[in-house]
Amino acid sequence: MRLAIVGAGPAGIYAADLIIKAERDFEVSIDLFDLLPAPYGLVRYGVAPDHPRIKGIIKALYEVLDRGDIRFFGNVKYGTDITLEELKSHYNAVIFATGAIKDAELNIPGVELEGSYGAADFVNWYDAHPDVPRTWPLNAKEVAVIGNGNVALDVARILAKHPQDLLATDIPDNVYQGLLSSPVTDVHVFGRRGPAQVKFTPLELREACAIEGVDTIVYDEDFKYDAGSQEAIDTNNQTRVMVNTLEGIRGKELTGATRRLHLHFFSSPKEIIGVDGKVTALKIERTELDGKGGVTPTGEFIEYPVQAVYRAVGYFGSELASIPFDNKYGVITNEAGRVLDSSGKHIPGIYATGWIKRGPVGLIGHTKSDAMETIACVIEDKSSWWQPEHSTDDAVIELLNSKNVQFLGWPEWLKVDATERALGAAQERERIKLVDRADFLDAAFKKN
Repeated sequence: MRLAIVGAGPAGIYAADLIIKAERDFEVSIDLFDLLPAPYGLVRYGVAPDHPRIKGIIKALYEVLDRGDIRFFGNVKYGTDITLEELKSHYNAVIFATGAIKDAELNIPGVELEGSYGAADFVNWYDAHPDVPRTWPLNAKEVAVIGNGNVALDVARILAKHPQDLLATDIPDNVYQGLLSSPVTDVHVFGRRGPAQVKFTPLELREACAIEGVDTIVYDEDFKYDAGSQEAIDTNNQTRVMVNTLEGIRGKELTGATRRLHLHFFSSPKEIIGVDGKVTALKIERTELDGKGGVTPTGEFIEYPVQAVYRAVGYFGSELASIPFDNKYGVITNEAGRVLDSSGKHIPGIYATGWIKRGPVGLIGHTKSDAMETIACVIEDKSSWWQPEHSTDDAVIELLNSKNVQFLGWPEWLKVDATERALGAAQERERIKLVDRADFLDAAFKKN
C-alpha cells in the first residue's frame, strides 16, 4: 500500500505512525507532505516559545520521522505543487491533516479598525512562521485580549512578559526586538463566562499568573458561582484547580510591577471602538450566571480604554482544492474521517484527521485518538483503495522535480535542524529558529 498524508503536524505524523504499526501483514509506504519547509505543524508554529514542556512532544514526533519508514516532503504546496489527481495516480489513498491556522471570525462592530488583530496572526508572527511579515505593530500601552482559552493566555503572556525572559527560548531576533520596543503596561483578558467555566488548562493558568515582573489582577465582582458552577467544581478536578488558582490571586498583594495582567470574567465583547480608524477602547456587556453554568446578558456596558485588541476566539480551517468543505465549521466534510461528497457518500480513497476533521478542539494529545479512528476507516476500506498508475517510490520525486518544486526531505530537514541548534549554541540557547524560506533552503542544501 502507498499512502499520502497532507500535513506534517502531530495529526499527520500520528496517523502515519499508527497505520505502520497497525498494518503488520503487508508493507505500507507513507509519504508525508507539508506546505512548510519544516515538520511538526502547530507544535512548532502554534505553541508559545516559552512552553518547552509542551514542545517536548517534538522529540516523540522526531523519533517517528527519524526511523526512516516515513518519507517527509517539506515545502510542497497541495493544489499546485501536487494536486489531488496527481496523488491519485501515485498513491492508494490520501489523508488530509492540514489543521486550522486561521482566526475564527468575531462579528462585532470595529473588528476592521487598525489595532484589531487576530490572535492566530500574532502567534504566527512570534513563532516565526515563514509566510507572515517579519514585523508586528507593538505600539499599545493598554491591550485587550478576547477569549478564555489557552491561546488567549499565550497571547496575553507574550505581550505582558518582559522580553529578556524569552531569550532562553528559540525566539528569533526579529520577534525579540519587536517585543523589546513594546510600551505595554496593561494587558486585559476578557471572557464571557465565570471562573468555573474558563477553557484554560491549569498549567497555562498557573504560568500566566506567575510571570516574573508582572502583577496579575482579578476582580471580586467576577467571583460568582451558581449550582452548575458548583457542580463543575465538585466533580471536575481541573475546574477545581483553576478556580482555586484564581481565588488564590484575590488574596495576593500587588508588587507595584510596571506591567499588569488583568483577568476579567462575565465580560462579553460588544464593540471595538475607534477614533480616526484606530482602536481606542473595547466595549463589553456584563453577563450573569443563568443557574445552569451558562450566562445571560445584563444590559450593563463598560468601556475599557485600549489601543489594541487581540481576538482569540478560536481557529478555523482552510478550504482545500477539490475537497468538500464545510464553511460553517471550517472542516473537511467527513464522517469518522471518511470524506463525504455533497450527497453524503464517502469519496473512495480520501480521508481526514486532526483539526481539519473535527475542528480546533482538544489538546495536542487528542490528535492520537482522533487518528486511530481515521486509520481504522482507511484499513477497513481496503477494497475501495485507488490503483495508482505510478507506484514506485521514485515516481513522486520525478513528478516534483519535473515541476521544479524545491522540496526538503528528512535529511535536508536534519541540516536545517542542525543549523538552528548551531545558531542557538552561539548564544548559549538550545536553538534559534530560522524565519525566511530562503534561509531554510540555504541551510537544507548547503554543501558540507
